[in-house]
Amino acid sequence: MITLTNWTGGLLVATGVIAYIASGAVSVTALIPAFVGVLLLIAAFVGARSDGARQPAMITALVVALLAALGAVMNVLKLPAVFDGTAERPAAVVTSTIMFVLLVIYLILGIRSFLAERRGDKVG
Repeated sequence: MITLTNWTGGLLVATGVIAYIASGAVSVTALIPAFVGVLLLIAAFVGARSDGARQPAMITALVVALLAALGAVMNVLKLPAVFDGTAERPAAVVTSTIMFVLLVIYLILGIRSFLAERRGDKVG
């Protein structure tokens, strides 16, 4: 779960930085995926430091991911407007959609990991 959190956090930071640069570095909101990614990376760092902190840190990361995914839904729902050319801020919609997809995948894999651990299955 630590590795998954590191990868997800890193991809979100990259998404945010690329979106910020692509927007001409004028909109700080383009960095929202990067901010979420940094929070996930911090949680992974804390979780990797000690076994006792691992589960609370990963639960915190999943909560952050859930809240961020819910926050991105508003722009994700505007995705059809990007395809028909009527989106007011198409870059924001695309960036939010990328963040949403990454976080939903992270949530699914993270929840599966916790359930497997609870059942006593070996978690990779």
